[in-house]
Amino acid sequence: MKILILGATGPTGQLLLKQALEQHHHVTVLVRNPSKISITHEKLTIITGDVLDKNIVLKALAGQDAVISALGKGQSLISSDLITRAVTLLISAMNELQIKRLIFLSGFGAGETIMQANLLQKFIFKTFLNSIYRDKTKAEKLLRSSNLDWTLVYPVKLNNKPATGNYKAGERFTMKGTPEISRADVAHFMLTQLSSDIYLKKGVVLMD
Repeated sequence: MKILILGATGPTGQLLLKQALEQHHHVTVLVRNPSKISITHEKLTIITGDVLDKNIVLKALAGQDAVISALGKGQSLISSDLITRAVTLLISAMNELQIKRLIFLSGFGAGETIMQANLLQKFIFKTFLNSIYRDKTKAEKLLRSSNLDWTLVYPVKLNNKPATGNYKAGERFTMKGTPEISRADVAHFMLTQLSSDIYLKKGVVLMD
């Protein structure tokens, strides 16, 4: 399958790229700094540019079967509405090129998932992560009202442990404490959705 990965230089995006190539997909990445991509591969195309530049996004989207987004603000707690602006442009560009499938990495506590959070999680989401999650929530409303075949992926607290393949995925969980999941398992799940419609136009929570 031909896929475009956004956010491929981030910690989860790097694992998405690695696993996608291992699964023999043809992968295009759109990055601002190509020097951050350490992988070379015959099935990898690197396009340099800004995800907020529609002409560049259209170039990256051309010929793709699906888009996987792991866009984020890195260690910053200030969103600058990056996700909302990127999603607005992405929806328009995907519609223009008639590309439907989008697998989008969010975070547990954004959007409707805040209702599942326990008191400790809600405190964290509404204080330290307030700017980031407000941006994610606005972007998700745009996706949910679009005609794309979207899947919103909501991992709980991320860690850098190796993939286990033994994680839980579902639309609703009861939260105790601060559960975690590895970025590698999140990447694995997102790639499985390329060939699955179980969570088509749905949000899915991931946790160990």
